[in-house]
Amino acid sequence: MRIGIISDTHGLLRPEVIESLDGYEAILHGGDINKQEIIDQLEKIAPVYAVRGNNDKEWAENIPIIDAVIIDAVMAE
Repeated sequence: MRIGIISDTHGLLRPEVIESLDGYEAILHGGDINKQEIIDQLEKIAPVYAVRGNNDKEWAENIPIIDAVIIDAVMAE
């Protein structure tokens, strides 16, 4: 399974980043997303597992600060 890891998008997903994530089966976002639209764009590529960064404010109250996920029998913390 291919898992893409990204963080600190700060409200911007460049076309080359979207292109480089093509074909991944899951995406981990390490925080500082800055707006829901980033998650929405990434979810068009693959399921997204995200944590909240220090720049993610009120809009991100439902995104955890820390998380653990199991993907294809592999645990990521």
